[in-house]
Amino acid sequence: MDATRAAVEAAWRIEAPRLLGGLVRIVRDVDLAEDLAQEALVTALKKWPLDGIPENPGAWLMTVAKHRALDQLRGRRLRDAKLEALGADPLPPRVDLEAAIDEDVGDDLLRLVLVACHPVLPREGRVALTLRLLGGLSTSEIARALFLPEATVAQRIVRAKRTISAAGVPFEVPRGEALDARLPAVLEVIYLIFNEGYVATRGDEWIRHGLCEDALRLGRILCAQVPGHAETHGLLSLMELHASRMRARTTPSGEPILLRDQNRARWDPLLIQRGFEAFRRAASLATPFGPYTLQAAIQVCHARARSVDATDWPRIVALYDALVEVTGSPVVELNRAVAVSMAYGPAQALALVDELAEDPALRDYPLLPAVRGSLLDDLGRREEARGEHRRAASLTDNARERRLLLARAEKSFGPS
Repeated sequence: MDATRAAVEAAWRIEAPRLLGGLVRIVRDVDLAEDLAQEALVTALKKWPLDGIPENPGAWLMTVAKHRALDQLRGRRLRDAKLEALGADPLPPRVDLEAAIDEDVGDDLLRLVLVACHPVLPREGRVALTLRLLGGLSTSEIARALFLPEATVAQRIVRAKRTISAAGVPFEVPRGEALDARLPAVLEVIYLIFNEGYVATRGDEWIRHGLCEDALRLGRILCAQVPGHAETHGLLSLMELHASRMRARTTPSGEPILLRDQNRARWDPLLIQRGFEAFRRAASLATPFGPYTLQAAIQVCHARARSVDATDWPRIVALYDALVEVTGSPVVELNRAVAVSMAYGPAQALALVDELAEDPALRDYPLLPAVRGSLLDDLGRREEARGEHRRAASLTDNARERRLLLARAEKSFGPS
């Protein structure tokens, strides 16, 4: 029973975004789509332990949800008939569900993210709602990605749904200038989804491949739809180059392998080539580079190097300088400190990290003590390094990341 329930939950995690995308297209209502999807999940939890897991869990869930949608339509028609018999006006039609169920699906995931990023919503609402619907992330995961309290994120999601409903947002894929106006928020959301897949904030897995694949797919679709938008190609390049290292980022048992320890022969040459091509397109369309293209340029440096030592670290530091100027992000400054360590030594980098330790946005960010611990290790300050690694382990909700950090703490034992 436990194994079947775990399989149901795994299928739900993978299929929920696609299921919601299809249901939003059909019922034209975000809350109703979520309700129908949850009902399909409850049905799966009841039936799969008895009947077995279907060959195509996503199709099974969609079929059940569609039947629920038709039940909604029939119930509505019955209410309308009763109202008409009483001489009252029927409720305004929501949508022709029978026609919508049979219509061309198109790209439901893209439609879902664009609806969630509609200009009627404030930027923070777009990001939170899209992560919830498309990424399937919990409120706590979204809060961690955005460095916000969970209560704040929950309120934003509820308000965003209400705003979409009250404004009568059309559930269609926009074109032309309407699409261009939504791109910055869409790109941010896609990258946040990719990041959650690339380094999962919680759970037992280091990588959530499904989220990375969804983000890459959406990035490729956007590039095809808006071929003249530089930052869209910059984001795609960034994701392709990150994804090229996926096979080298874990051991056969799924434990993390950091960049300096990866076998670069396992990096995917096809994805690297795709990343290079997307970067060339981005670079040809706009200068100076935007934030995604700058990050892609950093990854190009890594992809071109045969080893950590052969990497052009001074150029990476210079690219981070430009990225800090564009974004003002303390996380970018922390990553820059890592590059400074590789280019100019750990002592200079440690001074930068110590300054960042005062930033409230990084107070509970596990990468800060993890980086500081590594720098202290490089400087031979083992006892201090051990404490930083342990602190980093206490801040992460990802089980594999926690084991990695505790293992690094153990390695810090020894003479200073």
